[in-house]
Amino acid sequence: MLSPEENDLLTRVDGDAPMARLMRQHWVPVCLSEEVAEPDGRPLRVEAIGRSYVCFRDSEGRLGLLDELCPHRKASLVLGRNEEGGLRCLYHGWKFDVHGTCVAMSSEPEDSPLHGKVRHRAYPVQEWGGFVWAWLDSENPPRAFEPPAFAPAEDTPVSIVKIRVPANWAQIMEGQIDSAHSSSLHSSDMKPAPVRTADADDRAWYRPSTDKSPRMQTQTTSYGFHYVAIRKPIRNAAIHNYLRITEYIAPFTALIPPNARYNVASVIVPISDEETNFHFIAWGGKACPTTEEWRKFCRAQPGIDLDAKWRPVRTLDNDFLQNRDRMKLGSFTGIDGIPNQDIAMWVSMGARVDRSTDLLGASDLAIVEFRRLMSDAARRVAEGGPAIGTEEPRVPHVSISAKQGIFPKEVDWRTLDGQGEGVAAAE
Repeated sequence: MLSPEENDLLTRVDGDAPMARLMRQHWVPVCLSEEVAEPDGRPLRVEAIGRSYVCFRDSEGRLGLLDELCPHRKASLVLGRNEEGGLRCLYHGWKFDVHGTCVAMSSEPEDSPLHGKVRHRAYPVQEWGGFVWAWLDSENPPRAFEPPAFAPAEDTPVSIVKIRVPANWAQIMEGQIDSAHSSSLHSSDMKPAPVRTADADDRAWYRPSTDKSPRMQTQTTSYGFHYVAIRKPIRNAAIHNYLRITEYIAPFTALIPPNARYNVASVIVPISDEETNFHFIAWGGKACPTTEEWRKFCRAQPGIDLDAKWRPVRTLDNDFLQNRDRMKLGSFTGIDGIPNQDIAMWVSMGARVDRSTDLLGASDLAIVEFRRLMSDAARRVAEGGPAIGTEEPRVPHVSISAKQGIFPKEVDWRTLDGQGEGVAAAE
C-alpha cells in the first residue's frame, strides 16, 4: 500500500506535478509517425503529460510540434491550414513554421512592429521506431536522442498497437510489469504447451509451463528495475526453472519476455491524470508480424475495434463486449484480444486507483518495487534532484533486453545475457 501522498506523487501528471517534470526530462513518444505521414496533411492534436500540442508535417516533409493554441488570441492551431511551409491559424491568418517562427500576419499592417518578432513555442522532435519523439522540457536543453530498446536500428521491424485508455498511467504500467496475471487473465491466449521455449502463431502464444504462482525476485537498476518470474516448467521441473525476465525502463517502457518469433514491449504515455496512450509493440526477432497482422491479432484495428481517436469500442458501459456464452465454452474472460483483457481490468479499477487501500500478495513484488521506485523518483525531482535514468554513467537502452527460457536451477537470472541456450531475445 502507498500513502495518499505517495499515490499522488506516482499518479499525478497534470501541470507541473513532480512526475510530469520527471517525464519531461526524457524524450517523449508523443504520437505515431503514421498519424502525421502526409506533407501539408491534417494537423494532429497531441495530448501528453497534461498539456496539448499540435503536430504537423510541412510541405517539405519536416515535422513540427508547437503549443496547440495560437499565441495571438489562443484559437486552436489544430484547426489551421497546413500549407506552403507552415501552419496558418484560421482566426486571423497568422502562420507559423516548424520552428515556431511567425512567417505571416494577415491581419497586421505591413509596417507593424510585430513582423519578424513573434515566435510560438516549438519543441525539438525526432522520428524513430514508428514514433514521433519530442523534448517537452522547455526549461532544459534536450539530451542527445538515443534509439529505444525496441528499435535499436532504423530498419528494425516495429509494429504498434495504439489505444487511448481512460485510466491513469501507473495502473497500466503496473499491468505491463505484472508477470503473474498472465497465467489467469490471458490463459486462453497464452497457452501452456510442451515447447522448448515460448512460441507464437497467429492464434495464440505458447509457454512451457502450467505454473500459475511464480516466485518473484527484483533488482534495481540505474534505468529502473528488472525482475524474474520463476515458474516450474512442464518438463524436468525437478532440475530446471522456467524464467521470465521483465525490464522496466523508466518512465515509459516495459520490455516483456519475448517468444521465439518476435519481441514484445509496451510504451505508456500519460495524457492526463485519468487518460493514457497505451502502445503495445511487436518488434525484431525472426518473424515480426506486420502492423496490420499485429493489430488484427490484438483485436485493436482502427475502424473495427477502435474509433478515429484510438478509443476502444469495448467500454465499461458495454462490459467490454464480454461474451458469457463463450466463457461457458472455454474462454477464460469472454473478451477477445490480449490488450483488451488488460484494458478491462485497468478501466474497471476506476480512472485513478487509490493505492492506500489495496491488498498485495507475494506475486506483487514487482508492483511494490515499481511503486516505491517511481514515487521516490518523483519526490527526488520535487526536491530539485535529477530524473531517474538521466544521470551518468547511463546504460544504453539498446543493450537492455527482456528474456525468457528454461534453465538449470543453479543459474542466476541476473547473469543471463540473452545469448544462452533456451533464451529467446532480440536478434
